[in-house]
Amino acid sequence: MTYNGLLQILFFLVVLTLLAKPMGVILLRVYNGEKTFLDLIFKPIERLIYKITRVDATREMNWKQYGVAMLIFSLVSSLALYAMQRFQFYLPLNPQSFAGPSEHSSFNTAVSFVTNTNWQGYVGETTMSYLTQMAGLAVQNFKSAAVGMALAIVFIRGISRFETEKLGNFWVDLTRGTLYVLLPLSFLAAVFFVSQGVVQNFKPYDTAKLTDIQTVQVDKKDADGNVVKDEKGENVKEDQIVDTQTIAQGPVASQLAIKMFGTNGGGFFNANSAHPFENPTPLSNFVQMLLILLIPAGFTYTLGRMVRSQSHGWAVYAAMMMLLVAGVFTLCYAESRGNPLYPNSVDQTVVGGNFEGKETRFGVANSALFATVTTDASCGAVNSMHDSFTPIGGLVPMVNILLGEVIFGGVGAGMYGILIMVILTVFIAGLMVGRTPEYLGKKIEAYDVQMAMLYILIFPLIILGFTAISSISPDFGLTSLNNQGAHGLSEIFYAFTSATGNNGSAFAGISANTLWYNTTLGVAMLIGRFMMIIPMLAIAGNLAQKKIVPASLGTFPVNTALFSILLISVILIVGALTFFPVLSLSPILEHFQMVNGQTF
Repeated sequence: MTYNGLLQILFFLVVLTLLAKPMGVILLRVYNGEKTFLDLIFKPIERLIYKITRVDATREMNWKQYGVAMLIFSLVSSLALYAMQRFQFYLPLNPQSFAGPSEHSSFNTAVSFVTNTNWQGYVGETTMSYLTQMAGLAVQNFKSAAVGMALAIVFIRGISRFETEKLGNFWVDLTRGTLYVLLPLSFLAAVFFVSQGVVQNFKPYDTAKLTDIQTVQVDKKDADGNVVKDEKGENVKEDQIVDTQTIAQGPVASQLAIKMFGTNGGGFFNANSAHPFENPTPLSNFVQMLLILLIPAGFTYTLGRMVRSQSHGWAVYAAMMMLLVAGVFTLCYAESRGNPLYPNSVDQTVVGGNFEGKETRFGVANSALFATVTTDASCGAVNSMHDSFTPIGGLVPMVNILLGEVIFGGVGAGMYGILIMVILTVFIAGLMVGRTPEYLGKKIEAYDVQMAMLYILIFPLIILGFTAISSISPDFGLTSLNNQGAHGLSEIFYAFTSATGNNGSAFAGISANTLWYNTTLGVAMLIGRFMMIIPMLAIAGNLAQKKIVPASLGTFPVNTALFSILLISVILIVGALTFFPVLSLSPILEHFQMVNGQTF
């Protein structure tokens, strides 16, 4: 790790910390219905939306009504996005005349964007029309993010309110989050990205003649488009002359802004934020990383203000920041050391680190920081290929997701995820002193802990279950692997980890655009989003109905450094003990194989 890279990482962490409070103030004002400087523009629009949709903005819901409204909205969104993909050939703004994706690919993509996962089993610039990108995918980037933010604020309300079952109105929270937070800041970000050189147009793709004609080998296909196999069952290859290059265009900047700010991560281009049209400069790279963590960081300040204990909000922020710092420096160290199998030919040392799968304009430090940030949040955007990291380097983003993506996490999802861990931490602390656990004046009882454990157990059940089935199914899970052994297991494991954690990044050595993976990953996304939301809402509803009890000498303080350390310990124990066996068979085993001179 160079001093330059170290300074860039530290500068990013400082700027993020400085922006947490102003972002938290914005969120507080918006969700408390207070006056903002945008009221002159958006207040009439907000009232019109309520009038058209016949929403009574003054009527609050209990946790069950809130959950039902959220599920109905998500179902309708999924069906609309699925239909738009299937019929995109007949719809406007399709200058390349792209056909509709297959049924299973459309299902996977619809679920992916509605759940804020944004897993992409397709190549964006060769699959989706401009209309599908904007009116389908980008709209869901806004809506899935707004849903996550609404769920976070409803959990905070459950903690801050007492002796009531009212937690707010889903439709109001959804509307205000979109109008007053996501839309204006995404507009400003899009304008900035255009100034940096990010493409924003509706032009058909350009075709350029190559000055250096290439001959490549591709799979031979029959008249029906099926890959031809030889007598051994292997793909038959044939030479193909490449003398032109297609240069994709499109409305990239507008989608890029909400892709990052809403922790969506789905790239307009297949190369995502490694593409020069999507991330052209070091400054655009820095701002993209800031956008990913801005709302999750701001929610910690909002938490402190709403529960009337600002020091508690900062204690939660400190726990998140310590985990982020540990991850980024571990990953940066691993990638800086490089791969000992490829030493310098002169003195047999590894020079410059591992640059495979990285953009040289970003280097090791910014690639490591971006990978850590995007997997600490449920974003999934990448500016380097996680599959090309060293084994320990690839272990870091994998573990970030396995911890439940509570290290800031996605917009909203990170906040309610960390609060589940806070409840478990308080429960454990209460057991240590032999008292009924209390959290901010409310007793944590059996029902709260049961719902919290249900939330936590769903996650490993889906990841480990689907990984196990896929890793022993030669006709389904194993047919898409490009690598065998420990690295192949890492690719399968990472795919289901990313889907269930609603992240969307991938170890892309696995070809996931198949019936098996499109279906199973889609199911994992649905369960990882909605089946974990229900117990969270149940906890929020139960907490809101409790009475406030005065603090005593036996009350565990939740605004100290000791609390932050205990919270980190609970997060690490829950994640490490659950997933350590499979991690030991994938990236950890691969690391020892690499050190001993073995390749995969």
